[in-house]
Amino acid sequence: MSAGCVDLHTHSNCSDGSMSPSELVIHAAQCGLAAIALTDHDTVSGVAEAVAQGRISGIEVVPGIEFSARSKTLTHILGYYIDINNSGIVSILKEVVEKRKERNVRTAELLRELGFDVTVEEAAKLAVGGIIGRAHYAKLLMDKGYTSSVKESFDKYLASGKPAYFSNQKLEAKRIIEAIHAAGGVAFLAHPHQMKLGDGLEDYVNELVSYGLDGIEGYYSEYDEAMQNEYQALAKRYGLMISGGTDFHCDMKPHISIGTGIDGNVCVPYSVLETIKKSAGVR
Repeated sequence: MSAGCVDLHTHSNCSDGSMSPSELVIHAAQCGLAAIALTDHDTVSGVAEAVAQGRISGIEVVPGIEFSARSKTLTHILGYYIDINNSGIVSILKEVVEKRKERNVRTAELLRELGFDVTVEEAAKLAVGGIIGRAHYAKLLMDKGYTSSVKESFDKYLASGKPAYFSNQKLEAKRIIEAIHAAGGVAFLAHPHQMKLGDGLEDYVNELVSYGLDGIEGYYSEYDEAMQNEYQALAKRYGLMISGGTDFHCDMKPHISIGTGIDGNVCVPYSVLETIKKSAGVR
């Protein structure tokens, strides 16, 4: 059995992080983590590099992804131990690319309507891997002096329900979960608090369970103790596994540290990963 903490929610510059997949893995190893999952938004382009670097650096790397699903607010679904070459995953990701282009144009328009001089082209310059996300717009607002931090950019303008948030998600949660399973993986609901469903959350989790949901993110940088207990209890009620991670983006979200979250509030035990590995049939 491996000792130490794991981080099962991280991003590289293949989506909206600032480190390359190799740099991310090296950084995780230097920080003493036992394992990480690379869960870039709507892409698996960095997974092979991360896994290879993991072998060199002596740290487990879980092949993963973070999908966005169509819903009333914001639904993100993490897939772990997926076959990145699976035809279903490849097909879905081609669809997602076109929707992202549309979303990024509209996000820039909404920000300009709010009085901010920003363009898609400027955001693209920050997106080394070619996948533009809200974090790139958040950093752009900060770099131009409109906000004091990436966090403020999200809190005021880009988070779900804020004036520059735009979602055109086409993929339904059911299809995403089925695609993750077809690719040999397991599916987890990410950061449920961001969905802002209140008392309706449990009903939605029940719906996702009917589609085959395997677990809920039970540890996360933005959780306080009460939230952590609530989501882990929710998972237990439905016989779901828990996962956990920081949502590390490096310079794109500098207030979050890999493995430890915000001010050291996260430590996901390796036993969490062991349970997921057993479910996914990984040795």
